[in-house]
Amino acid sequence: MSVAPESAGRGVPCLRCKGICTGFQPHSWRKLCQVCRCCPEDHDLYSDAEDDRKIGRLLADSKNSSLTARVKGGDGGRIYKRNRMIITNPIVSRKDPTFDTITYEWAPPGLTQKLAILYMELIPKEMQPVAGTEGAYHRRRQLLRQLPVYDVDPAQCLSLSEGEVGAMEEFVKLYKQDALGVGEVALPGEAGTAKDEGKQPQKNDKKTPQETSSATNGTVTDCNKKSEYHCERCKQVAPLGSPVVFAERGGYARLWHPTCFMCCRCSEALVDLIYFWKDESLMCGRHYCEAVRPRCAGCDEIIFSEDYQQMEGLAWHRNHFSCVECERPLTGKSFILDQGQLLCTTCSKSSKRA
Repeated sequence: MSVAPESAGRGVPCLRCKGICTGFQPHSWRKLCQVCRCCPEDHDLYSDAEDDRKIGRLLADSKNSSLTARVKGGDGGRIYKRNRMIITNPIVSRKDPTFDTITYEWAPPGLTQKLAILYMELIPKEMQPVAGTEGAYHRRRQLLRQLPVYDVDPAQCLSLSEGEVGAMEEFVKLYKQDALGVGEVALPGEAGTAKDEGKQPQKNDKKTPQETSSATNGTVTDCNKKSEYHCERCKQVAPLGSPVVFAERGGYARLWHPTCFMCCRCSEALVDLIYFWKDESLMCGRHYCEAVRPRCAGCDEIIFSEDYQQMEGLAWHRNHFSCVECERPLTGKSFILDQGQLLCTTCSKSSKRA
């Protein structure tokens, strides 16, 4: 059974090359542009609506499916209910009053605007997703990098056998069930309260305070608030009046400063607070998948076949073990491995001369 990825984005200039690239031309199987050799995330390939459909597909059938909505008149798919925030500030002058409007392409859901603004003020200005700025572009780029669509949808993979499609579907089902989550923003000691409101205690269900706290992962409705909280990553104090991030899968006894809520592998801030929980740590989707299954260094897709090539901590599909320049298969031939890229001896000599 063969399936093919989307061919969207053809002809879109590269934002990194700044005019050198005439337009994105997808390689037949590598995730790069044939013109400038840059990655797809360096080209502004997709619209907001397409991004929201992809994240909707990821969050559907998970604990965070409430952040998605069914597409009207569609095929039953779901779309990401991305929370945008618009702030309008009056500009005081002697002339007629004017207004300064700021639109955030994303903001933490479920917050008052005051708390959401406090959260945004803790994010470096160059990373704040304000529409039309470098921060908004950075967010879009991180969506593609951290949450590749071909890590969740078999239809976006190049060519999978029927058995590999089944293995991938089971893989995705398990990580949605056991690892995927979305961070919650609240003040220290105030996360998880809504989850316990309205619950009636069961008869003959008396528990010690220690047992109650353990059973609820330390939500504040069951344990006393502390006078001081510390960030799980940097171990520094989290001020009581300053918003922090909680990861339900890690338990509400843990919290992170907004700038510390990042992947333990790449140390990149987790886009839209979407995380994967593994070995008591936060990971982005890309590095979680790589921690469970090998990723092909050629096509960048997760490998679901047991027949693949491995070398120096990297892996390749058998048919992708080829020279990055001339595309010649390298199985049984001499080659150079340079910064994760395979080069045949001829292309290696040519690149040195250049």
